[in-house]
Parts: sequence; structure tokens; C-alpha cells
Amino acid sequence: MERGQTWGPAPDAETIEALARAAMARLPDAFRAYLDDVVLRVEEFADDETLDALGIDDPFGLSGLYRGRPVGEKSIADTAALPDMIHLYRRPLLDEWAEGGETLEALVTHVLVHEVGHHFGLSDADMHALEEAAG
Repeated sequence: MERGQTWGPAPDAETIEALARAAMARLPDAFRAYLDDVVLRVEEFADDETLDALGIDDPFGLSGLYRGRPVGEKSIADTAALPDMIHLYRRPLLDEWAEGGETLEALVTHVLVHEVGHHFGLSDADMHALEEAAG
């Protein structure tokens, strides 16, 4: 940072959610049609229970998470199931953004697409192609 330069406030949860929703809107129609019922949540960090279940010691080590059943595994018998959710974790995202060379928009898009990929049961190669379409 140059002398006399100041940073503004860190982007808040609403800003990150807006970036994520804009990224969702850029996804191909075939994917967006299956995302209407997916809940998007932006939280500061994953809770301790989630981190423990995933074997993650550092709360900055998780920037996003998909919870739910992939589209291809759903059944009409799932009526009592909780809604599918994509969690984005603000503080880890901001740390990764500060350390990296990409825009916050690109980073949020990357994490969101990865979590959307889990919703569809996609491979990493499929997720990369989807991210290219949303970028």
C-alpha cells in the first residue's frame, strides 16, 4: 500500500451474496433451472461442527460448502429433507482474495460454481467448463 493510501471497509455479506447471485444468473439456463430451490447463505465462517466433520482445523480453510443431495440422487420420497444449501464463508473468501491476484467477483464465482457443481454431482473437469461459462 502506498503512503497515504487507505482501504475502504471490507465487503459485507450482502456484497458477497450479490456477487454470487450475479454469478448464478450467468450460468447456462440448463443449470439455473435446477437452482431455484437452493438456498444461498453467506456466513462469516463455517461452524465448529462443520469444520470438525470435514477434518478442517483452520476456519479460514473453508470458503464454501454445498449441503444437500445431488440432483441425480433426488427422489420423490425426499419430501421431509432439508433444502439444498450453498454456504459461502465471507472471512475465508476475503482472506483468499487479499492473498491472490484475482478479483473478488472472480473468486466468488469460482467458489460458487464449485458448490453448484456438487449440487449436480459434476467432476472437476465439468466444473471448470461450467466456471468458464459463468465467467
